[in-house]
Amino acid sequence: MTIEEALVRVQCAYPKIYLACHARHQNSKTTGVQLSQRDSTVLAHLDESVAFGQGELARHLGVAKSTFSETVDGLVERGFVSRLKSGRSIGLLRTVRGTAAMSGSSVLESARLRRLLRRLDEAGLARVVAGLELLADGEAR
Repeated sequence: MTIEEALVRVQCAYPKIYLACHARHQNSKTTGVQLSQRDSTVLAHLDESVAFGQGELARHLGVAKSTFSETVDGLVERGFVSRLKSGRSIGLLRTVRGTAAMSGSSVLESARLRRLLRRLDEAGLARVVAGLELLADGEAR
């Protein structure tokens, strides 16, 4: 398969995944954990075990550091994110509680995605997750 063939196949698959797993837009009023779209986006970019630089994530998301800091303050106060200070930089980790909140507010609705994933055998499930994570991590860090 060429890069161009792969490009078209990914571009065709992504909207199908989105449509298959998305029925309604999530916002702070429709999620039980009161997450804004920005909150959900921040949580989706974080990990539970590998810290992501606060300044780096603000730049990546195109948000002013002061605005981003306010968002992170709210997430820390609710127990969704923890800060790790390392020298002059601050690293962010998503907590277990933050993972649950993010999953409950994702545009890929858990119940719909779960139904699709259950159709796969163990090997297929591993390939899907590995492929998506490989693609997602290509430029993320």
